Formats: sequence, structure tokens, C-alpha cells
Amino acid sequence: MTDEITADVLIVGAGIMGLTIARELVRNRWQNIVIIEKEMEAGKHASGRNSGVLHAGIYYAPDSLKAKSCLNGNFLMKAYCREKQLPLLETGKVIVARSADELPVLETLFARAVANGAKVDMLNEKELAAIEPNARTVRQAIFSHYTAVVDPRKILNSLQDDLVRSGNVKFLFNCAFETAIGSHTVQTQCGRIRFKRFINAAGAHCDRVSKAFGIGTRYRLIPFKGIYRKLKKDSAWRIRGSIYPVPDIRNPFLGVHFTRNIHGDVYLGPTAIPAFGRENYGIFAGLDKEAIDILLSDAHLFTTNSQFRTVALTEPRKYFFPWFFQDAAALVKTLEPSDVEPAAKVGIRAQLVDWRTGELVQDFQVIQDGDCLHLLNPISPAFTSSMDLAQKIVRMIQ
Repeated sequence: MTDEITADVLIVGAGIMGLTIARELVRNRWQNIVIIEKEMEAGKHASGRNSGVLHAGIYYAPDSLKAKSCLNGNFLMKAYCREKQLPLLETGKVIVARSADELPVLETLFARAVANGAKVDMLNEKELAAIEPNARTVRQAIFSHYTAVVDPRKILNSLQDDLVRSGNVKFLFNCAFETAIGSHTVQTQCGRIRFKRFINAAGAHCDRVSKAFGIGTRYRLIPFKGIYRKLKKDSAWRIRGSIYPVPDIRNPFLGVHFTRNIHGDVYLGPTAIPAFGRENYGIFAGLDKEAIDILLSDAHLFTTNSQFRTVALTEPRKYFFPWFFQDAAALVKTLEPSDVEPAAKVGIRAQLVDWRTGELVQDFQVIQDGDCLHLLNPISPAFTSSMDLAQKIVRMIQ
């Protein structure tokens, strides 16, 4: 493609954020919206590989953008699923304590949930058994009413269909962003594109795009690999909804948990294993020349950040089944190694680190610079938050 393309709004990335932002633009009567995507389809990476859980605002500090967007995003996504008759499983979830030492954090999570508007109950062991008979806890557990499960791929496909039918959105697949040329032009694999407004929703590559505009230079991306396993069909009945552990709230990871999806399969996971590529889904698959830089960054964080060091020492061993199984078995009363089988599901969490402080960035970062807006660190609960974040972003660029 050699002719220069023009767009009123150019969006980089056809994941859940790119699609929901485009949807909100169309709802606000914007036209000539172009979405470029380096893959041949929408949502090939994090958006299409996540567990499908709609979170309910439990984990996030009340003043954070995650807290402000998660619960309303949950409601908006549920409403969309009902409108489009897409699968929606509203079983809620429980958060259990594996030891008495975790009870203070459980109380903190309950207080955060209440502050964020989530509907939660603090349960005793008998009440927990009535909701999730196989869940195990020490004295108390949280039940989240609003947590639900969806089919991410069906949502992505539906959104894409909506946008195409609107006549106001053009998709350019196999069209990677390359660099910025001035303030209103970018170079892509499809040629040059001039725009009036620019939105960076590039997911795991958001930092590369923002740095081409001189934005977000303080951040580096550290990928973490999430591997899953499954309960065998004849064991899946033991889990009614979702069972989560009390997480280490100093890190943005929720720990290995059980989730029943809309097809009735029960997945265990994900891990948070430091990976060496933004798309390093296999042992060697997805590695490129950036792997050395990531390895060196990991080594630096290992020596300077105690929270990262804990993750780096404990998570990689979960590649091995006995360690993975140990984490999962701590959440339930009955689980045998023979109940669990491998799963093809694997994802990458594209985590930003503030290199000035050496800390993992806990919140979404939305940075507006003139006619350009960059959504950085779009990690969980970005899928849940997407429709609310899209509303906020469109208001910012109006």
C-alpha cells in the first residue's frame, strides 16, 4: 500500500481496548476511524487469551484508575453480553485464606471492595461450604457477588462485527506500527497514515509506540508468563464457580486459582513466571533479540526489588507439576494429581516497571499529549475495565 491514508482517529491495536474505544467513538458520532493491528486478527494476544473473568473491583486501592473503572466496566460488559446474547456465567467467586497469617489481608481486601462499591460478604467456613463445597479456608472467606465469567473471543468478534457494520471504522490487519513522523503522521507496514487524533492501545507493545512519540520513557516492560492446567471432565463438578487465594497485594498478581468457564471447563492458573519475550508463549517460541535486554532487566530487578525477587524465586518452579499442584491443592479440600491434566492455554502479562523507582507499576497509565493519547500498562483487569476506560478516554479527546 503506497498511498497515504488519512484518519480522523487512528487507533493502534485491535485488542479489547482498541475495539471498545472505537465503539465509544462511534457512539459519540466520530467517523473515519482507522484501527491498525500487526496480527491477522483482533485480540490474538492478551485479550483473547485471558481467563474470561469479569472482576469486581476487590483488589485495587480506592483512589486508583483500576478501582474507578473496574466495577462499572463489569456492569457495562455484562449489559453488552445480555444485549448481544453472548455467554455470561454469573456464579461469583470466593477468596480463601490458606493460613491465619492471611486473615489481615483478607480484611484489607474486604475493606477495599466495600470502598469500591463491590457487593461482598465475609463468610465463615460453614457459609463458604454452602456456596463452594470443596473450597477450603481458615476461619473466613470473601464471597464476591458481581464476579462473572464471559467468553472473551465471542465478545471480541461481536465488537469487531459492530464496528464494521457501523461503516465508520476501517481495520488494517497485518499492519504494524513502525514509527512516528512529526506530530500527526506515523509510518506503518501499510504506509504512512495521517491522523487528527491518535490513540495508543497497543497492549504488550504500548511502550514501544509511546516512546516513538517521546512519551513514557521512564518505563520498561517486563513480561510474565501465565500457564494453566485443567481439571479432567469427571473432576470438574467439584468447582461451582471460581476459587481464588488471598494474594500478595504488594505485587499485581492474583495467584493460581480455579475458574469454571462458560463451557464448563475448570482451569487452574495462571502462574506469573518471568518470561523473555512479549510473546514468549512456549519455551523458545516468541523469543527475539529483545530477550537479552529483558534478561538483564530481570537481573537488575532481582537484586534491587524484593517483591520481584520473591516472584522470580517462587514462580518458575511452577513449570513443574508438583509445585503447581501444591498451590492449587491449598485452596480446596479434595484434589488429587490424577484430577489435573495439561492445558494449551497460556498468556503473557505485559507488566511495566518504573525504572526510576524500580517498582512494578500497579495502575493503568493514561497519558495525553496534545492530540495523542497513550494507554500504558493495560494489564488485568483491563478486559473488565475496558468499556468504562473507553468512555473516559473518549471524553479526554473530545
